[in-house]
Amino acid sequence: MKSLYCIALVLSVFVSRAQDWPNLKRYAAANEKLLTEPVPKGRVVFMGNSITDGWIRSSPDFFENNHFVDRGISGQTSPQMLLRFRADVIALHPEAVVIECGTNDIAGNTGPSTLAMVEDNIMSMAELAKANKIKVIIGSVLPANKFGWKPELQPADSIIALNVWLKDYAGRNHFGYIDYYAALVDDQKGMKKEYSSDGVHPNKEGYAVMENLALPVIKKVL
Repeated sequence: MKSLYCIALVLSVFVSRAQDWPNLKRYAAANEKLLTEPVPKGRVVFMGNSITDGWIRSSPDFFENNHFVDRGISGQTSPQMLLRFRADVIALHPEAVVIECGTNDIAGNTGPSTLAMVEDNIMSMAELAKANKIKVIIGSVLPANKFGWKPELQPADSIIALNVWLKDYAGRNHFGYIDYYAALVDDQKGMKKEYSSDGVHPNKEGYAVMENLALPVIKKVL
């Protein structure tokens, strides 16, 4: 009976996720609350994956003191972010959006994905933002030379290639660009040990470096 219960529980979780693939439910209540409040000057939404998701937990004052809104969801890929871009970014009427994604696409979290597919999704998010008079800031993918959940992959060169495209795309379109990669990378194309415990997600020191890089770019764009 216990094993049947466990199977049923796993199936219910799977079905729930399948029915809300982009996880629109995650921030639905928080978004509704924000929409009842006046929109502060300088609101910026950070759209991303677990790196963004963990940022507000590590440094809540960074978001609260600057009128920044965290809309990161752990494990997400660029197509999932694109699907929730209207609800989690546009509807909140920010002055700017910081888009940071690509790690989980390279890892294949939601199936095989080429760099061209990631680029298409990022372009679509940027174009949606521009159409709604939201300024665009692109964040580089953070360095990583291995993924703990996909040990067979060697992601370093794909991350470098995607970052080359991101920087060029931002430049061609006069978007802001935050180069987290250069400040965090070690001589093995991974993240410096002092900035991460698992080689993928920043620790408090890593986020402090990212904040010092992000703030000047955001201020310039705004």
